[in-house]
Amino acid sequence: MQSGPDDSVEDAALARRIAAGRDAEAETSLCRRLGPRIRAYGLRHLRNQAAAADLVQHVLVVVIEALRGGRVKDPERLAAFVMASCRNTALDWRKSDRRRSILLERFGPGLALAPDGEEAALDKEKLVRCLEQLAPRERTILALTYFVERDVGEIARELTMSPGNVRVARHRAVAHLHDCVTQGGSTP
Repeated sequence: MQSGPDDSVEDAALARRIAAGRDAEAETSLCRRLGPRIRAYGLRHLRNQAAAADLVQHVLVVVIEALRGGRVKDPERLAAFVMASCRNTALDWRKSDRRRSILLERFGPGLALAPDGEEAALDKEKLVRCLEQLAPRERTILALTYFVERDVGEIARELTMSPGNVRVARHRAVAHLHDCVTQGGSTP
């Protein structure tokens, strides 16, 4: 992620143009300049070609959105912002991978697989109905936990709840959803 003094000056100039208004040419130029640096970071820290390519896409979107939204206060420090975005994204991805590995290790052997590798049937309409029956806060907590993969502390801050209340609400929401889906009943 090393860049010379000339790179920093040109990156800052492009960042200012993007922050000043939608400048597709500046965005394209900045993406072309930052892409190889982000990819190098991804290869070094994620050790996977596909993950490095995903990191490039993700971080470029974060950087462009931050510039458009005026959240990069000092364009001369754009390289530091990009580096922090790379580091935070890689850490989040590793944390998610570890969580999945632990869950598969713990619950994987007990998972019932459909015969001959067929995918188990899921009644999507029933699942949607059951999700709709949950309270809005319960649906939000489940979405933030399982789709956005936020941790309890982040969810608590976002919903202005204590972490303990988030855990209790999530536990109850999962129980209600499980009961509804498996027993065909409705959630309370």
